[in-house]
Amino acid sequence: MAIKIPQTLVEELIKAGLISEDDIKALEGLAQSQNKDFGQLIIDQGVMSESDFMGFKSKVYQLPIVRLDEIDLDKEALKEIPEDTVIFYKIVPFAKEDGTLKVGIVDPEDINALEALKFMAGRSGLNTEKYLIGYKDFTNVVKNYRTLTGEVGQALETLTEELEKKEVKEGPVKEKLEELSAEAPVTRIVAVIVRHAVESRASDIHIEPFEDRIRVRFRIDGVLISSLVLPKNLQSAVVTRVKILSDLKIDETRLAQDGRFATKLGERKIDFRVSTFPTKNGEKVVMRILDPLAGNITLTDLGLEGRSIDIIQKAMAKPFGSILITGPTGSGKSTTLAAMLRVMNTEDINIVTLEDPIEYFVDGVNQSQVHEEIGYTFASGLRHILRQDPDVIMVGEIRDRETAGLATQAALTGHIVLSTLHTNDSMGVVPRLIDMGVEKYLIPPTLNVAAAQRLLRRLCPDCKIKTKANVGEATIINNAIKEMPEEYQKELISQKGYAIHKPNTENPCKTCGGKAYKGRIGIFEMMEMTDEFEKIILGTLSEAEMRAEAKRQGMITMFQDGIIKVLKGVVSLEELLEVAQANESA
Repeated sequence: MAIKIPQTLVEELIKAGLISEDDIKALEGLAQSQNKDFGQLIIDQGVMSESDFMGFKSKVYQLPIVRLDEIDLDKEALKEIPEDTVIFYKIVPFAKEDGTLKVGIVDPEDINALEALKFMAGRSGLNTEKYLIGYKDFTNVVKNYRTLTGEVGQALETLTEELEKKEVKEGPVKEKLEELSAEAPVTRIVAVIVRHAVESRASDIHIEPFEDRIRVRFRIDGVLISSLVLPKNLQSAVVTRVKILSDLKIDETRLAQDGRFATKLGERKIDFRVSTFPTKNGEKVVMRILDPLAGNITLTDLGLEGRSIDIIQKAMAKPFGSILITGPTGSGKSTTLAAMLRVMNTEDINIVTLEDPIEYFVDGVNQSQVHEEIGYTFASGLRHILRQDPDVIMVGEIRDRETAGLATQAALTGHIVLSTLHTNDSMGVVPRLIDMGVEKYLIPPTLNVAAAQRLLRRLCPDCKIKTKANVGEATIINNAIKEMPEEYQKELISQKGYAIHKPNTENPCKTCGGKAYKGRIGIFEMMEMTDEFEKIILGTLSEAEMRAEAKRQGMITMFQDGIIKVLKGVVSLEELLEVAQANESA
């Protein structure tokens, strides 16, 4: 998106002798390459301080300055303009008095912003008063500008009024709780929380009780973000509402419980896996959002490319053997398995799965849910699956000796077996299987591929900032490339430095909703079974020898895969280093 340059401001800066025409050209080029506001660059480059620049703009545009951090924002005014419009046009309604909407504007020369403001105010029958606001003020407002808070606030006001009008009737605890949770405002609060979580692409909702409040957080792109604070006196009503939806025991507050419910948002049916957990301050609720549309992702969308996707496709085409995906909780293993099932799901193949829970529904695949409370475990379910004449078996997780043994036997007797393990990297798969009691001699003929993965946040494609890697960053990149196979070195290594991208934390855009990131992508490493690996496994089983053989066969490690994605501008180096450090300490 091209950055608009405020021409009147530029002319006045030159007239005042504050900047030369050459400087203007250089700043205009920076504004376009970094997708940064021209005025922000004036401040960043030290041409003027923010206070001097604001004073200069005030004289040029004949507009008063308002400092939003020094006033209380009017919530009614905030509701006049939607959050996405505020972010896109950089306009903030901060007060509403006597039919007049007071609005802070970052760039008074932005004709589109002024037209949008005129339309919004006119629709509500309001006049407008324009003020100048600074960049820091605008960024701080965007961080706290939550439609969610406004909607829940309305529901809270209604609830308070209704509770003042009538008391909850005396009676058994269960009946009182059901009556309270049935109040329309509480129902609406939960519905609003759920809807905003789905619209924000959250994977989890955390409802956490504290001594004086309830905190609601969403996990978006792997990061927990505080979204809302509710009054403490709503705790029982909100938790009970979620329990009723999930068919859980509402009068049992001392034990952890697990449940599930589904709801329709528009045309989409969204499933929620619910877990309640007793804490000192009451029950905490976590809802995992199982969006079926999230499962419509391909292997390429996940970030598999080059040698990695070739190996996984070759393994899926084999008549038998196992493909084991490893990584910590939340590293995208289930999504990778779902993408593989979609590739393998054809009319002439019988695919049966055993999952806990079923996260992605794949049409045409026989999916089964584990119920340990009634004895239907991975191990017992796997025995039944083998009587279902399967071609492909997917077991959600190999977590004990019995399941490991049965999965290995299934892979040995003519089935493709897909499953997950918890190890640090692909080299840890073989030792882990041996720890679970699988005989050494059974591993080479049954294990086709051991794959490890992690997830990184994707940089927003519209507002990411292109920059040249500094000396330290270039050294990290160079060292990683030098450890890659020769064909990668020829393609990637550079003597002139490296162009990388960074998150735009100061001026994020509408596309990412002001977060600088949008979505996630995987980094992978694939260990393919070979005759040389077989010799190592049946011999000393040295991890150093396994790594040397992996390098000899051309394996790209997760970190190296991440470096390739950094050079492609998909992820930031900082994000990769954070994940790599977490991987080393795991």
